[in-house]
Amino acid sequence: MAAVSPLPADFLHASAPMVVRDDLDFGLDDTIPRHWFGGDAFRSRFFDAMSTLFPEGERFFIACVRDYKDRLSDPAHQQALLDFARQEAVHSKVHQRFNALLARQGVKVERIQNNQRHMLFDVARGRMSRARTLALTAASEHLTALMAHSFVARPELFAHADPRVRAMYVWHAVEEVEHKGVAYDVMVDVARVGYWGRAWALLVVSLQFPWFVFQILNHMLKVDGYNRRQRWALWAKGLWWLYGPGGMMPPLLRPYLAWFKPGFHPWQHGMIAGYDTWAETLARTHDAVRAANALQRAPVEAR
Repeated sequence: MAAVSPLPADFLHASAPMVVRDDLDFGLDDTIPRHWFGGDAFRSRFFDAMSTLFPEGERFFIACVRDYKDRLSDPAHQQALLDFARQEAVHSKVHQRFNALLARQGVKVERIQNNQRHMLFDVARGRMSRARTLALTAASEHLTALMAHSFVARPELFAHADPRVRAMYVWHAVEEVEHKGVAYDVMVDVARVGYWGRAWALLVVSLQFPWFVFQILNHMLKVDGYNRRQRWALWAKGLWWLYGPGGMMPPLLRPYLAWFKPGFHPWQHGMIAGYDTWAETLARTHDAVRAANALQRAPVEAR
């Protein structure tokens, strides 16, 4: 067993407990429209493309964090890693269920995941140090947490999405924020990855993740029957929705760049707005759709 690392008192500190919610029913069946995001093909397929990447990505994150579990002696720290792994495992299971729906639409989900599995486990974990793959995990968690904050902070962007798929992404977003500091704390306090190591990791993830998503998205638009000219029009409109003024991504720039500040920690950005409303509604009704709808209606307060 590796030597146990001395850890600071605030290691794995968080603003909310990690809760494993493994028995939720989102109603992910064939009645969900192909273009479930208000009939918009690009927006629907953008999130669908991410969904195809989540199961193998979550497995990779779990493996990279578990590399360091034997270096933790405090039961509370070990429990935090266990809860992180359990949340990610449930995310993988639920998105695989949704991905089965995509496969029935003609999307080559199995081929996408085989390619991703090769890149993550054969190439990354096969050729990089454990510290580097953990840094990639922490950087990926930073990006997903930022998107999670945006997803719930601007309900107007998702007002026309199918309530069932929206509920799945709201649940995923909340749990990404609940555990957003775990991989980072292990990276800094246990693996001792320095500033330049984490800066490198975010730059790599920032280039590779959208590249993979956009490749899959284009494949999905072809499956949907759009010709080249139609796809160009969808891409022009979709990229404006993502990156144009008022789009999804511009508000994320400042918190994204915060990663590069010395002394940064994910919990400096706090919990998502409306978290208490979502958690209370889910606990009372055990209905993920009702909880997501309540969060959509909740006032957005700064945290």
